[in-house]
Amino acid sequence: MKIGMVCYPSYGGSGVVATELGIHLANLGHEVHFITYDKPFRLIEFHENIFFHEVDVSNYPVFKYPPYILALANKIYEVARREGLQILHAHYAVPHTMAVHMAAQMLGDQVRTVTTLHGTDVTIMAEDQSLRDITEFSINQMDALTAVSEDLKQVALKSLSISAPIHMIHNFVNTAQYRKMPALCSRARLKVPEGQKLLIHISNFRTVKRIQDVMEIFRGVNAECPAHLMLVGDGPEMRTAYELTDRFNLRDRVHFMGKQDNVVALLSCSDLFLLPSEKESFGLAALEAMACEVPVIASITGGIPEVVEDGVSGALSEVGDTAKMIADAVAILSNPERHRAMAAAARHRATSAFEEQTIAAQYVTLYEALLSQV
Repeated sequence: MKIGMVCYPSYGGSGVVATELGIHLANLGHEVHFITYDKPFRLIEFHENIFFHEVDVSNYPVFKYPPYILALANKIYEVARREGLQILHAHYAVPHTMAVHMAAQMLGDQVRTVTTLHGTDVTIMAEDQSLRDITEFSINQMDALTAVSEDLKQVALKSLSISAPIHMIHNFVNTAQYRKMPALCSRARLKVPEGQKLLIHISNFRTVKRIQDVMEIFRGVNAECPAHLMLVGDGPEMRTAYELTDRFNLRDRVHFMGKQDNVVALLSCSDLFLLPSEKESFGLAALEAMACEVPVIASITGGIPEVVEDGVSGALSEVGDTAKMIADAVAILSNPERHRAMAAAARHRATSAFEEQTIAAQYVTLYEALLSQV
């Protein structure tokens, strides 16, 4: 098959899933064309079946804002027509679904279209009246819709008037790549003393990630058992993390790692992953941690309970209940046998339920079903 992937190239779950899916499909022999404004950050190595097409946006003085959606639609059309694409797969509805729909209208019966809903494209955009109607319309023009969790599927059906069925296809992880490899990371380099615990949080540091709760949890854990915290990523709430680190007098225990391409190394020397988010449509970062044998402390929100088994591969609490999260974290970290059992269960959960090969096959089946209707 010849597949066009339309996604955001930057850090974030939708771009990661689109890129990893494209790489997997290319390894299976399919031809994959990424169409976006920059090279996806996980698209590192050359692959003979992967192509990247950059969207150029003209910046004329008459425009207050560059017309990205029109440039994107035109680029999708150009690439699809020239390369003979059969499937156009939009990851994250806004604005990709609109652009894919416009391009498909120009292409006629050449292509079949798919949109994967990833989270805030439904939970936030559906509440924005300036985007709601056009988002709802373009979603309903797709030949197939998927959602990354059952929770997100139900939210989409309640939030928008969607006439077509939504296929639930979970996010996934390459468990051959994401596995515990302690040799890649040295706690000594991070100046973590022998016997002390190492916690980690990875995100884009948006408000929904509740960075203040991350810091509150770490402060409480450190008071009970000496620990260090790695903060991986960057975003608007990073200033909050800096301020609370100083206010809580934790400067020598909090390590600001910035954006990292190889999080496997950092996860491999971590004891616990913190994800006390307000909303998570799935929780891909938690899944990647679990694949590396890191138990998860997280909120009961969105798709997280579909990923993390409470009391088995981690511990779940209501959003904002930092007292319980602290107690759960301390209970896990202070009991080596329990921690080992949870770490093993986390890895088993990742490999048994969310392996890339198994879940990517669901997309292939969906593509083939659409093409059989031609």
